[in-house]
Amino acid sequence: MSNLRTLPLAFLALLAACATPQGAGQPAPTVKVGLLAINDFHGALEMPRQSVFVPDEKGEAMPVPAGGAAYLASAIDSLKAQHPNHLVVSAGDLIGASQLASALFLDEPSIEVMNRIGLDFNATGNHEFDRGQDELLRMQSGGCTQHTARKPCQVEPFKGAQFKFLAANTIKPDGSTLFPGTAIRSFGKGRNKVDIGLIGLTLQGTGELVSPEGIKGLTFANEAATINAAVPRLRAAGADAIVVVIHEGVRTKGTPDPQGCEGASGALGAIVNQLDGVDVVVSGHTHWAYICEWPGKNPARPILMTSAGVFGTLVTEINLEIDPRDSRVVSRSARNVIVQSEAYRPAVDRVSPNTDRFPRFSPRADIADYVAKYAEAARQFALRPAGRIGGEAVRGGDGSSTGGTLGSLIADAQLAATTGAGAQIAFMNPFGIRAPWRLAPGENGALTFGDLYKIQPFNNVLMTQTLTGAQLRRVLEQNFDGIGPNQALSPSRGFAYSFDLSRPVGSRIVSMTLDGKPIDDAATYRVTTSDFLAYGGDTYSELSKGTDRVIGITDLAALEAWLQAIPARPVPQEDRAKDVTPR
Repeated sequence: MSNLRTLPLAFLALLAACATPQGAGQPAPTVKVGLLAINDFHGALEMPRQSVFVPDEKGEAMPVPAGGAAYLASAIDSLKAQHPNHLVVSAGDLIGASQLASALFLDEPSIEVMNRIGLDFNATGNHEFDRGQDELLRMQSGGCTQHTARKPCQVEPFKGAQFKFLAANTIKPDGSTLFPGTAIRSFGKGRNKVDIGLIGLTLQGTGELVSPEGIKGLTFANEAATINAAVPRLRAAGADAIVVVIHEGVRTKGTPDPQGCEGASGALGAIVNQLDGVDVVVSGHTHWAYICEWPGKNPARPILMTSAGVFGTLVTEINLEIDPRDSRVVSRSARNVIVQSEAYRPAVDRVSPNTDRFPRFSPRADIADYVAKYAEAARQFALRPAGRIGGEAVRGGDGSSTGGTLGSLIADAQLAATTGAGAQIAFMNPFGIRAPWRLAPGENGALTFGDLYKIQPFNNVLMTQTLTGAQLRRVLEQNFDGIGPNQALSPSRGFAYSFDLSRPVGSRIVSMTLDGKPIDDAATYRVTTSDFLAYGGDTYSELSKGTDRVIGITDLAALEAWLQAIPARPVPQEDRAKDVTPR
C-alpha cells in the first residue's frame, strides 16, 4: 500500500508540481512589440500645410490637417506609452528636398529633431544622397567639415545622428556597405527575450535619382537579392522576427484610405513577391499611405507591408506578438495614425478643418521651441524679395508628368542664365519641380525667396553641353521609354516638340523645332540642364554623353535672376511639348 496518503497535503502538491512539466497545457507567454514607422519626412519641421485624406461617411475623400515635427513627436510619444517594448524606424528620405528651415542648414535640425523624438533606425533613401556620400556620412557622425556650397554648423555645433543609418544594398568599391545593412534589437529577458532583425536599404534605382558625382564609387544592389541574402544571417544570429525597412513603394487606387490597399501596384510589389522569411516590410518613396497583406514568395505566409505617406503626417503603428520559444511571429497588425495638427486654409475659398473622428495632438514644447529657433534663422531668407511674375505658374497635367507653365518658366530662366555658355535650348524635368507645384505671386506679382525655394529646393548647378540633333532626339525619347515614369521635359522658348504615345518605344518623338526650323540630326546644339540631369539622372542617360561642358550658377539663382525683370515677367503660355497621341 502506498504511503502517500499519510503525507501532508502541501508536500503532495509539491510532488505533483515536480512530476508535471512547468506550464504544461498552458500556452507559452508571448512578447509584444510596437514598431512605430515613418517615411519621407523630407525635413518637414514646420507644419507642412498638408492633409491626410480619409473616406467620409459617403465614401468621399475628407481632408484632415496633419504634420509638423512637434505634433509628430507628441503622436510618437503617445504610441510609445502604449508599447513598453517599442522601436521607431524611418524608411528613408528623412532629409533632402526639405523645408527651408531645414535645408538652409544642411538638414542638421532635422537630424537633431529625430534625436529628440527617439528615432532608432533610418534606411537611406535616394534623397539622403542629394548632397553626396561625404555629407551623408557627416549626418551620421557629426562635425562641421564642409562638403557643400553651404557652410555647416551655422546655428550650433552638429553632433550627428544618435540613431543608425542602414544601407544594406549601398556597396562601396571594396564590397562593404556604406552603413551597416542590418541590425538586431532585443526585448524582454531570459526565456522571454525576443530579437527583431532589421534590414534597411534604398531602391536599386537610387543612382539614377541623384547626381552621379556625389555617389562616385557606390553601387546599389538588387533589393530582393539583398534581402534574401540577409534573412538567413539574421535568423542564424537569433532573430525571431524579420522587418525590412526599404525606400521603395506602391500606390493604391480609388478613394484615398491610409488604412487600405485597394488596387496597389508598383515596384515594391515585385520585390516583395520574391521574399520569404520576412514578417513586415516598412516602405516609402511613393509618398502614398497604405496597409497591405502582400503574398510574398510563400502565399501561405503573406507579408505585412506599410507606408506612412509623407512629411510626418502619419505614423504607422505595427503590433507584433512574438513567441520566443518557437522563434516566430504569431500575430501582427498595423494602422496608420493621423498626426492631426492645426487647421489651415489651403486656398482663399476653403479650409482644412480639424475633426473629432481622430485624436488631436498638441505640439511637444521642446520640439516646437527648437524648430522655432531654426524657422526664425531662416525667416529673413524666406521673406527676401525675389522678383515678380505676371500671374500664377503651375506644374501641368497630373501634377508630375508635364511641366506646364511653371516648367516653361523655369526652362526660360535657365536658358537666359547660360547664354554666355552658348546655350540655345534648356530643359526642365517636371519631377524636379516640388510641392506645392505652383508659383503664386502676392500683391503686384511679388515673389519671395521662400516662394521660389519651395518649388526648387535642390540647388542643382546648371550645365551647358553640346549634343547632336540625333542625341537630342534620343534624350526626348527617354521621356517615354518605360524605364522610368513618363515625364515630358519642359523646353525653353523657341524650342518645341510633339510626341505620340501610340507609337513604339524609341520612335515616339514626331517633331522637334528650334525657332520654327526642324532639328537637324547631324547638326550640333548647345543644351542646358541641371547637373543632375546632365550626369544621367531621372534615367536620362543620353544626356551624360554630351561634350564641351560648362558649369553655371544654381537653378534657384537662375530663376531668381530671371524674375527680377521690370515689368513683371509674363508666364509662358505656348504649348512647347505637345501630345499628339490619337484619342
